[in-house]
Amino acid sequence: MSESETARAAIRAPALHGAAHAFFTRMGGVSDGVYASLNGGVGSKDDPVAVAENRARMARVLGVAPENFLVPYQIHSADALAVSAPWAEGTRPRCDGLVTATPGLALGVTGADCGVLLFADLSAHVIGAAHAGWKGALTGMVEALVAAMEALGARRANIAGALGPTIGQKSYEVGPEFFARFAAEDQGFATFFAPSEKPGHYFFDLPGFLEMRADQAGIGAFENLGLDTYADEARFFSYRRMTHRKEPDYGRLVAAIALPE
Repeated sequence: MSESETARAAIRAPALHGAAHAFFTRMGGVSDGVYASLNGGVGSKDDPVAVAENRARMARVLGVAPENFLVPYQIHSADALAVSAPWAEGTRPRCDGLVTATPGLALGVTGADCGVLLFADLSAHVIGAAHAGWKGALTGMVEALVAAMEALGARRANIAGALGPTIGQKSYEVGPEFFARFAAEDQGFATFFAPSEKPGHYFFDLPGFLEMRADQAGIGAFENLGLDTYADEARFFSYRRMTHRKEPDYGRLVAAIALPE
């Protein structure tokens, strides 16, 4: 597919109007097979040359140099790191959130069912990106990202955030141990679970849970785009869909935000 397709297929959030950002879909890249076509995952088994080209296309859409397109080594943590310059090859930080106030940098995260979040305080020129699966959502990834942005001069009331393509509740069935872990943290979290037809199992509302955490963090605006990665195969990769189909691997979506020079 052409590079222009990369830009056309990317999704923008009205809440982030004025910020250079994109929730990239799986369309507009050069990868083949299960990775077709805009796979941004360096941790996948895809051809590294194809992944590099895909990421370079994303960087150009956001108006930054490919070497300034920064994506961390994600570990399902609640850790957010402030960055002011590209890191050396092979030294990606192990965290799940990045923030910056440095023009010319783009911050990205990958996902394939987990929550991908982009935040911005345009008045302070501070941006952030975070990856939050159920573990990061439960342990405070949203709050950590907001705190890291505040440390760079952002104000909570001025921060706008958006949640991109994430597995939807109707696609996310979990077992009793999963439910018990959330209930043990806060009995009120049970409201994010709906019983399934399988005894002791539930459907978990990860997008709704992340929206609640953003609201409790006190940011000025938050938008859940309501896009289900599992249900929309044409546009999105999905780890759970791959698992159900017993496919060998899966591509990774990228969400990114930039401070152009």
